[in-house]
Amino acid sequence: MTRSDLHADAFVFFGATGDLAYKKIFPALHALLRDGELDMPIIGIAKAGWTLDQLRARARASLEHAGTVDEAAYGRLCRQLHYIDGDYADDRTYGQLRAALRDARRPLHYLAIPPSLFPTVVQGLAAAGCARDARVVVEKPFGRDLASARALNRVLHGAFDESAIFRIDHYLGKEAVQNLLYFRFANTFLEPVWNRDYVQSVQITMAEDFGVQGRGAFYEEAGAIRDVVQNHLLQVTALLAMDAPVGHDAASLQAEKLRLFRGMRPLRPQDVVRGQFDGYRNEPGVAKDSNVETFAALRLHIDTWRWAGVPFYIRTGKCLPLTATEILVDLKTPPLAIFDTIEPPQSNTFRFRLSPEVVISASARVKQPGAAMRGQSVELVARRDMADQQTPYERLLGDAMRGDATLFTSDASVEAAWAVVDPVLDLPEPVAPYRAGSWGPAAAADLPDGNEGWHDPVAEPPADGASG
Repeated sequence: MTRSDLHADAFVFFGATGDLAYKKIFPALHALLRDGELDMPIIGIAKAGWTLDQLRARARASLEHAGTVDEAAYGRLCRQLHYIDGDYADDRTYGQLRAALRDARRPLHYLAIPPSLFPTVVQGLAAAGCARDARVVVEKPFGRDLASARALNRVLHGAFDESAIFRIDHYLGKEAVQNLLYFRFANTFLEPVWNRDYVQSVQITMAEDFGVQGRGAFYEEAGAIRDVVQNHLLQVTALLAMDAPVGHDAASLQAEKLRLFRGMRPLRPQDVVRGQFDGYRNEPGVAKDSNVETFAALRLHIDTWRWAGVPFYIRTGKCLPLTATEILVDLKTPPLAIFDTIEPPQSNTFRFRLSPEVVISASARVKQPGAAMRGQSVELVARRDMADQQTPYERLLGDAMRGDATLFTSDASVEAAWAVVDPVLDLPEPVAPYRAGSWGPAAAADLPDGNEGWHDPVAEPPADGASG
């Protein structure tokens, strides 16, 4: 088949009147239309008692909320937009969809709905013949543990081939995350030291300075490990630690990521510190005796030849001192302190700042001015200008329409990632309280082995080194 033969020829999204469509899908469709990449019917489905005109107005409000309305693109969206108001459990809804698709042979179905409705919709699509030669996009969470993830995959495979299933994790569509992968394999100087012989430890911090923002009921069902560790942070770990894929295709990348996931040792309770910020239990929708973690720090081991013996420290939390996602790769110290004999030898580091700025830096020791052979650390910094980048949803929707699965997650990888965290989900031990604005509970500070401690991200200063 040619590339054009693989392109979707209709876009269907269930949950068209919902919050996800309002915040993410309509702006992404608008951007694709503006760039001339979406010439196909757009069919929204929901049970809201709405009309097509109401859905068009909702789309307009969505774009205004996002801060941009290209009138020509919005006009095309209105002309291509169709609406079906119907119950997902009603066969007539899928009959209307079949009629609305007309001659479309490769529709892309986006399930912007609660996971509990996935089986109903998938089975309805299959029964109406709407799944044949089609693709389906499903949002995380892909289950809430290993058993439910396997059950969800069985439902999806009942109607779609694995190659037609696109599990969307918007974090993988971020420019900064893709830049991490590119930096690793486009530069030869990194590979010789990117292993257990030279790396002392790796730290990944995803900090947020805000709380649950009115989503207490959701967070009670998720918690930090389910919400961001099992997906976002383990995916970042895989990109950071995987070996180079053998080819340029999505299958080669997925194969290396899967090998890395399978090398991750399942977590033990002693590898994890769970915390909850003071005041969480006063949030609407939160139980007064909630034991759900809003903070998690963990020590992960990867049993591969490259990484055996190197600890990966991962932490995430709400109500921390700032909002930032940062990776710190700490290299081993020199075997002898030839110059700085008064102070302990200091290591070199690689730092990857994924948000809110995009920064890649390397630290090195240089001599201080003066007669003494004393040194200091300097950081060589490269910054990326993020202006005019595609949003994650625009990039991922465009890829799904083209059939490019590179930035999506496979069934085997999802299950392998759940196998890592499954032993520490819903631990009975009480969560440790921590003060809002701190770096989490005190016990988390002792998780890194030895005396290295956590490298806390700081507000990014103006660049005074190299830039790019």
